[in-house]
Amino acid sequence: WSSRGLGMPVQIPDDSDFSSFKDQCLSPDGWTSRYSKGGVTVWTRDQENQTVQKLKMRIVCKDVAAETLYDVLHDTSYRRKWDTNMIETYDIGRLTVNADVGYYSWKCPSPLKNRDFVTMRSWLPLGNDFLIINSSVKHPQHPPKKNFVRAVSLLTGYLIQSDGASCSTLYYLTQVDPRGSLPKWVVNRVSQFVGPKAMRKIYKASLKYPDWKRKHDPWVKPWMFPEQNMLQNISASDLTLQRVESLENIDESGVSEEKRQNSDKDPSST
Repeated sequence: WSSRGLGMPVQIPDDSDFSSFKDQCLSPDGWTSRYSKGGVTVWTRDQENQTVQKLKMRIVCKDVAAETLYDVLHDTSYRRKWDTNMIETYDIGRLTVNADVGYYSWKCPSPLKNRDFVTMRSWLPLGNDFLIINSSVKHPQHPPKKNFVRAVSLLTGYLIQSDGASCSTLYYLTQVDPRGSLPKWVVNRVSQFVGPKAMRKIYKASLKYPDWKRKHDPWVKPWMFPEQNMLQNISASDLTLQRVESLENIDESGVSEEKRQNSDKDPSST
């Protein structure tokens, strides 16, 4: 017998979850600005629980329609082109017309161990707003892997707001337990360097997307046309919430900044 049945059941987000996420993106309460430069702003929020990092970022995207940004954030085959931190991503199955489960692994700055996630993702276009949110779940066929630290997304997502026909604002909010007590320098680096760079990368990728998409299955957008979605159906009852307590904790707080080897170098920027 397994302990799977003892896990917390998974609830697929409803309208109130989306509107509460949007409120968090737009509300200044409790957030401290850490960075503001070249159209990108980063805020952090102090948590009672020191291991959980809560971060919010905003970038103004001139010459990019909100719909384009939304497509870019959904399109996994395009993501492989621009997301140089990604090691691997794949879809596991679909829950409803606007919710699925997927796997994502990413390179952490050396000498930290790489992280991976299994998340339930849901999306909703709402008038001039487009929302995508995810949180970590456990799937029996996708247990933690040997060479990765399985991190936990308590709530992560994007809010895209249209500012007219060809201008938009992108918010990214994440509340993650990266597992392992990360050293302070890593946390600071994310808000000062890694985060803003990632936001600019999404913006750049969005400027190039319309041209790319014209040459790569221009009509295929399963996030907009559910009938194109070929993923196997899975049931929310197969999943349980990924709780931090059930994962091995690792202590990386002693990792010094000097040991980082050229991890700032980004192959796409050369």
